[in-house]
Amino acid sequence: MPHADIPVIQTERLVLRGPAPEDYPKFESTFTSYRSRFMGGPLSEYESWMLYAAEIGHWQIHGFGMWMIHDRETDATMGMAGGWFPKGWPEREIAWMIWPAVEGRGVALEAVHAVRSWCYDHLGWDTVVSYVDPKNVSSVRLCERLGARLDPQAESIDSHDVVYRHPSPAQLRGTQLADGIAMEVRNYIDPLFKPKGVPLD
Repeated sequence: MPHADIPVIQTERLVLRGPAPEDYPKFESTFTSYRSRFMGGPLSEYESWMLYAAEIGHWQIHGFGMWMIHDRETDATMGMAGGWFPKGWPEREIAWMIWPAVEGRGVALEAVHAVRSWCYDHLGWDTVVSYVDPKNVSSVRLCERLGARLDPQAESIDSHDVVYRHPSPAQLRGTQLADGIAMEVRNYIDPLFKPKGVPLD
């Protein structure tokens, strides 16, 4: 899929666009750092470049992929979120990565909720999973806040991850869960909202 044809998703705070060459520097600085330890990192500069090339190529191969998350006001990149299904993956995945400086502002919640809804509405998916290292507490909490639950019957990628299965479109539509996600996102948008405790993505 040519970059110009990658759909753009907008939420109240975010613009999600296809990954572009100029977005690479923060991707590299994140994936070559300790921050990427739960996603196969830290990577070398070459490995990071190859992974970013794969992010772009994934759209060409599958017609879906990871969006780059941008701040609507500043256009600064904040991370990535989207569909991911490389060779060897048992199922299609919803995945994300938030830059360290952005953590704790509800950006991952807002972005992942938006891309999951897009994949359900535009690609017709009725199920999707997230592969998570159980030591990655922030990602485990995000899965749970999105309504995903451990699926011990699902095939994992390797012995280091667990599988969280997201609720289906029917399980989300018009439910308390969907209302709760929207309410939490609105809380983060409120400038007076001050989350307490450990930062959540």
